[in-house]
Formats: sequence, structure tokens, C-alpha cells
Amino acid sequence: MANEKKEKKAAKTQTAEEPKGKKSAKKPEVKESKKEDFVEEKIPVRLHDQYRNDVVKTLSKQFGYKNPFQVPKLEKISINVGIGAATQDPKIVDVIVKELENIVGQKPVVAKAKKSVSNFKLREGMKIGAKVTLRKAKMYEFLDKLINIAIPRIRDFRGVPDKSFDGNGNYTLGVKEHVIFPEVNIDAVQKHFGMDITFVTSAKSDDEARELLRAFGMPFIKKEVSLN
Repeated sequence: MANEKKEKKAAKTQTAEEPKGKKSAKKPEVKESKKEDFVEEKIPVRLHDQYRNDVVKTLSKQFGYKNPFQVPKLEKISINVGIGAATQDPKIVDVIVKELENIVGQKPVVAKAKKSVSNFKLREGMKIGAKVTLRKAKMYEFLDKLINIAIPRIRDFRGVPDKSFDGNGNYTLGVKEHVIFPEVNIDAVQKHFGMDITFVTSAKSDDEARELLRAFGMPFIKKEVSLN
């Protein structure tokens, strides 16, 4: 009788252990199928490829660079928005931050006042602006959209001024209205605002930075030559 009881217990333990082994064997198969289904594809950035294939060659010929690493490049794009109306309506800051986030595809940082100014009804810590810095792929995508889509939508556009360089190879462009960007729904706009866009480059002179941006397609004002 004792031997029969032991055999029955051994049979029960085997049957109980069998389904556990089956479940553990199926788990890695499910995980492998999920990894195969979700494959991330990287979309090439057009202006980045243009810089490596075309811009480096043209600037090397123009300025006589012997090494491709000497060619100046675009390091970052900084966008600043001043919100003067925030002193009267603090809620307008959230609206503008959302609009700016839709345009650049990155969450901006809210700038706060460092000092209190009674004449402007400004208090320390009050939200007065928004800023965002773009690098790498987002930087090139924003530049491509700005040059080829946004700037051509400006009314009576005759070219971008070429004198807004700081002497160190950095260029600042002022945009009066944000509605020129395609992400903005004009019918739902609550507040029109402008922005300052600064292009930070590794160029050592303004001439090199100007030619770098021109190679990307920046439509600078063409100087008129007098025949007299």
C-alpha cells in the first residue's frame, strides 16, 4: 500500500510539472515574434545628406579647405519668443508654448523674469517668454521647413537680410508672425507672435557662415549692381 501511494504522488507531480514546462517554453517564442514585428526605420534627413555630399565640396573649393573637417557646420538653432502680453494675461503663455511646440516638434522652456520692474508691471518669477534649442536631425528638419515652406509664405518677401551676423559666424533671423509655418491652424490662432531664430555655426568669420547658409538655400537679399 505504501508503494502504491508513492507511485500515485509521483504521477501527480509529473502531471503538475508538465504544463509549467510547456508555458515556460512558449514565452521566448512570443517575445521573438514581437521583436520581429516592430522594426524601427530611420528616415534620412535631406539637408544633412546635402551637407555631406554637396555643401562640403562647394565650400572647400570656395575657401580652399584641405581637410573636410575644416568646413564650417551648423551646430544648433536657438528660437526665442518674448511674451510681453503675459504681464496682463498669464494664460497666454501656455497657448504660445503649445504653438511653438507644434512648430519645432520639441517642448520649449519657459523663461521667467529675474528682476521686478514696476514700470512694466513685471514681477520676479513671472513667465515672460519661451525658448527652445534644436540640434542634429530636428535642427536640419526645422531648417528645411523654414527655407522651403515657411519663408516663401511671407507677404511681399524680397529676401532675408544678410547683415544680421554677430562677427563670430552666428546669424539671427527675426520672424514677425508664426502663422507662416504649416503646423499652425490660422482659424484657431488666439495670439499672433514673432520669434528670433539664431543659427549657431562653427565658422570663424561671417563670410564663411553666410556662404554656409546660402549653400543650404537661405534666400539672402541679392545686391543690386548699378551700371552707372
